[in-house]
Order: sequence, then C-alpha cells, then structure tokens
Amino acid sequence: MSGSADRGEGRVFVVAICGASGSVYGLRLVTALLQAGARVFLIVSDAGRQVLGWETGYTGGSFPELLESRGLSTGAAARLEVLDANDYFTAPASGSFRHDGMVICPASMGTLAAIASGNGSNLIHRAADVSLKEKRKLILVPRETPLSTIHMENMLRAARAGATILPASPSFYGRPSTIEALVDTVVARILDHLDVPHDLVKPWGAACVPDGPDAFSC
Repeated sequence: MSGSADRGEGRVFVVAICGASGSVYGLRLVTALLQAGARVFLIVSDAGRQVLGWETGYTGGSFPELLESRGLSTGAAARLEVLDANDYFTAPASGSFRHDGMVICPASMGTLAAIASGNGSNLIHRAADVSLKEKRKLILVPRETPLSTIHMENMLRAARAGATILPASPSFYGRPSTIEALVDTVVARILDHLDVPHDLVKPWGAACVPDGPDAFSC
C-alpha cells in the first residue's frame, strides 16, 4: 500500500462513475483526490458516460481536460488515468494491484446488484469484486429513491461482504448555499472514510455555534 493513512499524497485510488444520477459527485471526488496529491484510476461505464453528458454537458472529450475546465491544475490532472470499462487487461482487474480504496460514485442499482451477486460484466464490477476478496476498502455511493426491497437486500449483502454503503445524502447543518456546496457535503464523507484530509466541510462540532435555543451561526 502506498503512502500513509493521514495524507492523500502518493496514495492510489480507483473511482468508478456509473449510470445513476449524480455524476457530479464522482467528478468532485476525483478532483478532490487529485488535489490531495493522490493518483486516481477512473472507470466510467457506458451508461455513466451518457448520464454524465446529460447532467454536465460532457461531450466525450478528455477527462483530464474536463476536470481542468472545472478548475483542476494541469499537474494534478496528470495523475489521472482513465480506463476502459470493458477492458479486463488492466491493473484494477487483478488482486495483485494494490490500491488504497475503491469508490463507486454514483453507484447504480444495476452495479450494486452485480457486486452483491458476484456476477460482473465489466471492469467496474470486477474491480469491486477484487477489492472485496482482497479485503481492500470499497465504498458504494448509491443514488436512488425510493429503495425497493431488492435494493436494500443488495446493500445489506454488499455490506456483509465488506463494502461501505454511503448514500449520496447531502447534509444541511452547514447551511450550504449552492449545489456545489451540497455536493461537497457528500464528497467530504467519502474522503473521511478514505482517510484523506480535506477542508470541504467543517465537522459538526466546528460547523455551527448556537446563538440561542432556535438559532445557529454556521
């Protein structure tokens, strides 16, 4: 495993973006990891690319260039490696590839079902399966509502296998005033679970100070 648990610099992460709504969470996560000095392997499913285009205007160009257009430095973008979701002959498909954590953000219900059943059909499923069998950190960020019994049973099954289920549920105690700030409340929780330092959101104790019984200054 590269790097220490209290820094992002020099560490290696795998991030996947699937065909659920909320692709902005995945892009923000990748940006934050790269800004922290990590190396990121990005896998975007075919459906993920379609949703990404619909939600962000992405037209199929270079992902490093996309992130640079959203404020990421060229040097940080150079640490991003984009993998073909249908290519099994690449590092994350093997248990011999050591990384510091994999995050599927957002995770579609189809991807969740594939992981929970061990029946994968692309590199995302395979890399997640490898993470579980090698006892490496796997975080699934589902974005679906309402949840059916099947969805919840799949989440439970994945959790029992070792995955962390971290729903894309924004928090409001910091009084976010923009969509980007709301997104950051979720990304901050992911970074916390990856042990990557950040300043996206203040922790609860530091975020709000009571002004009285019914008012807070945040």
